[in-house]
Amino acid sequence: MVHHFSCLSRWSFALICANVALHHVYAGGILESQVMKDTMSGKFLYFAYGSNLLAQRILINNPSAVRAGTAKLNDYRLDFVGHSKLWNGAPSTIVPLPGKHVWGALWMLDDADKENLDRQEGVHTNTYFPLEVQVTSNDGKVMTARTYRQTAEIEELVDLSKLPNERCPSATYLNTILKGAKESSLPDEYQELLRAIRHNGYVVTGEIAERLNLEM
Repeated sequence: MVHHFSCLSRWSFALICANVALHHVYAGGILESQVMKDTMSGKFLYFAYGSNLLAQRILINNPSAVRAGTAKLNDYRLDFVGHSKLWNGAPSTIVPLPGKHVWGALWMLDDADKENLDRQEGVHTNTYFPLEVQVTSNDGKVMTARTYRQTAEIEELVDLSKLPNERCPSATYLNTILKGAKESSLPDEYQELLRAIRHNGYVVTGEIAERLNLEM
């Protein structure tokens, strides 16, 4: 999920690069006890399933984000709807569907970044709305996390490899998700599902593509 992109100074970008390196070191996530402690001390847990799977992306607007592992959201499926001017295609969302699941990355953020995250996701424009969900970690622990879902309703669910033109993500946006899924160590079979998603072929150029080092 992605919408707004704020410009950064060279110094800020250098700090982001340093933080990304740190996130690679801690790619396995933080201990559950630390998660519980942090959620009670001015921090919140966030479940990312779209472009914010990628550390470089989430750190642009949310510098406090630290990886807290991976998790599965049950009884939802991944989908795409609407249009993002930033990515020139349909951004991701989650749709309730019993028996299905969505894998994602868990991030621990300072409460001070909640407004930044809401703005990135377009809460102020009524594009997405936040919700609290129960997610399950790799070792079976259930935790409450904040995530976002589009306000737009999807009339018909179709195979993601056969998305209609108006619901296809851009090639660059999908590549960001794929890069983030690999970086987040999501299950191989789920990464295969992501690779099969139909995109509209559009390659985004400009600042955000450069910031995220996206190679098509």
